[in-house]
Amino acid sequence: MERAVMEPRVGGRWYEIGTDGTECDWGTVLVWEPPHRLVVTWQVDGDWGYDPDPSHASRVEVRFTADGPDRTMVQLEHRNLERLASAEDLAATVGGEGGWNRTLAAFSTAAEAV
Repeated sequence: MERAVMEPRVGGRWYEIGTDGTECDWGTVLVWEPPHRLVVTWQVDGDWGYDPDPSHASRVEVRFTADGPDRTMVQLEHRNLERLASAEDLAATVGGEGGWNRTLAAFSTAAEAV
């Protein structure tokens, strides 16, 4: 993966762009409430492919709360993982060091650069 892209609007796509330029959908933006909250579907299956069936989608909610004059607390909750194929393995992966922790660290780096 080269980068993740989120179209900043309800109904927007959330996807990755690979180093070879290919795109892989991850889900759809359900709630877009800057600067406080966003909710997206996660439609990636246990084999890391896109699952277009919305009944299989889990949800990711991210909340941003001021924590002093120069800090923001970011809270991420990934719900409904049981809907996905290979949910147990996927939960371990996204909850591990290479999952949401890595994504949030990259977000922090990008935010500090702005």
